[in-house]
Amino acid sequence: MRLAKYLAHAGVASRRAAETVIAAGRVSVDGEIARDPARDVGEESRVSVDGRALKGAEERVAYAVHKPIGVLSTAKDTHGRPTVVGLVDKDPTNPSEHPRLYPVGRLDADSSGLILLTNDGELANRLTHPSFEVPKTYRAKLGGGPVGDGALRALRRGVGLEDGPTAPARARRVKADVIELTIHEGRNRQVRRMCEAVGHPVRALERVAFGPLRLDGLAPGAYRRLSDGEVEDLRAAAAGRPSRDAGGRATGGRRGPL
Repeated sequence: MRLAKYLAHAGVASRRAAETVIAAGRVSVDGEIARDPARDVGEESRVSVDGRALKGAEERVAYAVHKPIGVLSTAKDTHGRPTVVGLVDKDPTNPSEHPRLYPVGRLDADSSGLILLTNDGELANRLTHPSFEVPKTYRAKLGGGPVGDGALRALRRGVGLEDGPTAPARARRVKADVIELTIHEGRNRQVRRMCEAVGHPVRALERVAFGPLRLDGLAPGAYRRLSDGEVEDLRAAAAGRPSRDAGGRATGGRRGPL
């Protein structure tokens, strides 16, 4: 197994982040600093990060979290501000028994809604890399008056932003000033910028779905561990395969914009 993948499976970081850790000289294999993320390591290899020996692959877990406004989408914050990882309870008497979790992607501090936490670097990479086109759905309360059909059509076609045009989105009106918008990109504050570009600044923003998972029934600040079936559905979404509905039936794969 390649070293970067080994670190991801051990819960150190996502595979891309693990490459940065390796390049910084923080990883040693069998007592020697290793800087090649493609280096092969096996079960007998002694791998350490910052001098701490790794035990090998952790049990891979994933959580759905309802991030409240004001909570940061990071594992820790140097200024002591609340983070999504801090919302997941850990046994203070035995913290070493818990995997090191990190967020899958980001939600702005002034946005709320569904965010995933995991120690599975491969899963995190597939869910966030634009090439896998995993959809994320947001509910936005907008200013600028009632949302007209022209604004919805513009969002569905794709919007020109300063960093280039967006891909077509799915957009539907929920109320006169509320829309649901589904995108599969992950640019900085993308939904806010798209809505601003069509004349409707965002007043409140909540992510209500990530791939096949929805926020339904999860209170702000609450979390739950995902079942094996739900994790498999996330993998299927990243692979473009059909996922299961609540009754176990296959549903469609990726769909175009509405």
